[in-house]
Amino acid sequence: MGTTLHTLKPPVGARRKMKRVGRGPGSGKGKTSGRGMKGQMARRQPKRPSFEGGQNPIHRRVPKRGFVNIFRVEYHGVNVALLAGQYAVGEEVSLESLHAKGLVPKRAKRVKLLGTGDVSTALTVRLHACSEAAKGKVEAAGGSVEIVEA
Repeated sequence: MGTTLHTLKPPVGARRKMKRVGRGPGSGKGKTSGRGMKGQMARRQPKRPSFEGGQNPIHRRVPKRGFVNIFRVEYHGVNVALLAGQYAVGEEVSLESLHAKGLVPKRAKRVKLLGTGDVSTALTVRLHACSEAAKGKVEAAGGSVEIVEA
């Protein structure tokens, strides 16, 4: 026959009955409705997550130190060793090609070439920043390095 709209039911145990509180002494959850007598937890006022019962909260106890530069420019580092087996001779290394090959994450907006490792193929590198060591290794292999703006 198959499944039809009027025969659909949730699996057994998926739905539980609502707990009905405050329905008399015979219910087991009457009078104070399982909240005990008086006190903060018996009242119906919500507490914010950072509330610590009136003691000085941790975000006020811990000292604030240092400085966060909101104009900081974040670079994703890529070593020349990573490029060695990924690119053919004369191929261009750019942010788009690094994204396409899965060498840098999509959230990386600026990339800096770093000098760890060796590269033997002549590559054309067009990235946002490059260390002196990396530049020397790429040019020694017969390639070129060009700095592009973000």
